[in-house]
This record gives sequence, C-alpha cells and structure tokens, in this order.
Amino acid sequence: MTNINVLALENIPIYEQLQLEEALLRAGDENYCIINHKSPPAIVMGISGKREELIDEVHFAKRPIPIIRRFSGGGCVLINPETLFLTFICNRHDVDIGTCPKRLLGWTEEILKPCFQEKAFHVQANDYAIGDKKFGGNAQYFAKNRWLHHTSILWNYSVDEMRVLKMPPKVPEYRQGRSHSDFLICLNQYFTSKEQFFGKVVASLANRFQIVWQQKSDVETIVQTPHRKATELLDPLRN
Repeated sequence: MTNINVLALENIPIYEQLQLEEALLRAGDENYCIINHKSPPAIVMGISGKREELIDEVHFAKRPIPIIRRFSGGGCVLINPETLFLTFICNRHDVDIGTCPKRLLGWTEEILKPCFQEKAFHVQANDYAIGDKKFGGNAQYFAKNRWLHHTSILWNYSVDEMRVLKMPPKVPEYRQGRSHSDFLICLNQYFTSKEQFFGKVVASLANRFQIVWQQKSDVETIVQTPHRKATELLDPLRN
C-alpha cells in the first residue's frame, strides 16, 4: 500500500502553511496530507486575484489583517482561528488524475464522502457543499509529476467579519445571488469537534494509503531545499 505522510499542524499561520505546501509540492517527492487549524486572521487571494474586486476597503480599514497571495488559483478566503485547512499533495504515479481539476475534485469527494455518512455532502461546482450551501473552498495546482489540492473549511465564522469580502466578480451558478450568510454553512453543526472531523478524514485515507504520521520538523530539510516560491505576503496598505 502506498504511503501518505500526515502532518497535523496547529496554530500555524496560513502564510507559513502555504510556504510549507509550496516546498513540499516543488521540492518533495512523497505524498502528503496536511491538516491545520487555529491560524490567526488573514485574507488569502488566488494568484490572479485583484484586491479592488475582492476586498471591501471600508470594512478592511476597521480590522486590518495580513493579505496573502497564494501560489494557486481560485477565489478569495477570509481566515480566522476557526478555519480548518486540509491539503493533499500527491505524486501522479500514485494518484493519477491527469491535469483535470474535475477528476481531482472527484477523487477528494470520494475521500471525504465517508466522513459525512448520511449527510448530503457533495462537490458543487468547485466547492464542498452540504445540500446547496458551501462549507469549503478549493484550489488546485498541477506540476509536472505532482499535484496539490488545498481546502479552507468553515468550522465557524463571524457574519460581521465576513463583510470584508465583496461579492466576487465570478460566482458559481448555484449561489443564485445569495449573501455570505445565506450561502455559507458551518461544519460545527455536523461534527462534535474539529478533531472528530480530522480523525474521520485520516480514517478514510487509511483505506487507500498507509498512514505515516509526521511533525513539521520532519520536513524542515525539504522546506530549506531551493525551489520556486510564488506565495507572497502583500503590503496591506498598498497592494
């Protein structure tokens, strides 16, 4: 059975996590699942995101927080300590989904579906949803021999704080013009704890992989290996 290294992180800022992910994708040669929570507040934009289209400057001025441009595509996400992060990084010869985002989302849907049992979990457009409400936003990156899929999951959030994000210029059809509060749903309604949810994810992975638990210190050598770096911490006042 193919190995997958599971890194269970906590209190790691999303900027640092994205740097770690980029290193493991570009300089690593093993399969990884990264889980993280309790990250401090931040706004994360996709690599082609435009601040003027995504961030409400009036609300941002009330609570300035770091703005990060990640190395993958996708939309804009508001991070708070209640946000959960789930990332898969795999070799194509171990999990061959080509370079098709739809196939990759289908694979992750198969991994996550057992975690929800009878609940109406499914992939809706590029999102993770329960029924017609979104709880997870996804982005992918395809390299020559490896791919990455990362997700930010709403465990809980503040409606007031979410006002810092504008309605994005491109929205999935199933949103139907709904506001954040009408469109989003929190995972804390369906699981007793974050640990329970992450435990179910790892248990599902164990049906396909041999689980190898690792700590952040176990991958420091890879992080220090020279590699292309596109993750960027922006100047919150100018960019």
